Amino acid sequence: MVPDPILERLARLHPKAIDLTLSRLERLLADLGHPENKLPPVIHVAGTNGKGSTIAFLRAMYTAAQHRVHVYTSPHLVRFAERFVLAGIDISDTVLSAVLEECERLNNGRAITLFEITTAAGLTAFSRSPADLLLLEVGLGGRFDATNVIDRPALSVITAISLDHQHYLGETIEEIAFEKAGILKPGIPAVIAKQPEAALSVILEEADRIGAPTVACGRDWIVEADSDGLLFRTPNMLRRLPAPGLPGAHQFDNAGAALATVALLQSHFPVSPSAINTGLTNVRWPARLQELKRGPLLNELNNRTSLWLDGGHNADAARVIAAEVNQWKANNPELRIDLVFGTLNTRPAADFLAAFLGTVTSVRTVPIPGQVNTLSADEAAKSARHANLDAKASPDIKSAVKELAGMISGPQAILICGSLYLAGTVLKDHT
Repeated sequence: MVPDPILERLARLHPKAIDLTLSRLERLLADLGHPENKLPPVIHVAGTNGKGSTIAFLRAMYTAAQHRVHVYTSPHLVRFAERFVLAGIDISDTVLSAVLEECERLNNGRAITLFEITTAAGLTAFSRSPADLLLLEVGLGGRFDATNVIDRPALSVITAISLDHQHYLGETIEEIAFEKAGILKPGIPAVIAKQPEAALSVILEEADRIGAPTVACGRDWIVEADSDGLLFRTPNMLRRLPAPGLPGAHQFDNAGAALATVALLQSHFPVSPSAINTGLTNVRWPARLQELKRGPLLNELNNRTSLWLDGGHNADAARVIAAEVNQWKANNPELRIDLVFGTLNTRPAADFLAAFLGTVTSVRTVPIPGQVNTLSADEAAKSARHANLDAKASPDIKSAVKELAGMISGPQAILICGSLYLAGTVLKDHT
């Protein structure tokens, strides 16, 4: 594990005032010898929901095609090192500690955010290890995100946009879309995933303004499910492919964005039909409607109860999760669905939980262990009741699961959801 003291020291460097600028990071990158200019071709991915899943599909397909792939994602679930993949392998704790300490030394105590300095560390590590591609996920927004120091990516991708982080990005879909569109670059092609019309119009207008060619879902390509799997259509092509290996109808949209990306870059980074099929089916991305098969919480279940985990944490993500859970019930009308819910106090819990009205029978709310900004179980239960859900506060995850599992002898699915931090806590003991 990366020593906590390193991350704690770096966190203390956080600026005392909000300053939306890339200048702090640019200064450190200059001291590091500009690693951002020594990277393999970059696929830069922004969006509200679906960024991580789209990157997971891309990684799986390019890896199946024998391309060496760096990956930068955030936040992590269990180990900080999960954020950094060097040529297909999680960075070692030794290498990560060394590059973090190098960045700390060169930063020399100056104000910088933890995400900025860890992004500098990641770019430095990526620049020193050979690879064919870097899949680079935006942390927050796009325009002023630390990853936007990349001037000339090979391609930009914008996944689904919805309301999230409004205190940083704006109160409307249009304002948030404008910030996400900040990753677009003149002359650099961009794949635009399925979007609300309000977001799409802003993105396309900004792309036209700066001269970024776009390939947009609904206009230039379509992805849809059929009885045999996935259909990917362009004006010149129809491909029948296996269904995505990640559960949920929304994963067809994420797979579509990845397929459009692969198609655009095919002449530079070829991926065979068999590698595409392998990537689509073998993709792995934890805490996305993941069924837990091992770990201590399973000891609290009866033999007709299954336990599921999802890290979605905004209202649009909740609606997507609820739609999939409703499909479970359509397939098995006797199935009872219950929630274990925890979130941060910066999140509108009632908006998230409202998506499950009519879908779940009962909710047990829990605090997120180790999170200073956790919403208390009592406050979360109030939010659930405000959304007209049956809800009670529980002291911890184990108690919540145990109580829910003891309420019924018939078929039951318990879903733990509301936060990636909550998901990480669960996965720590269930992988």
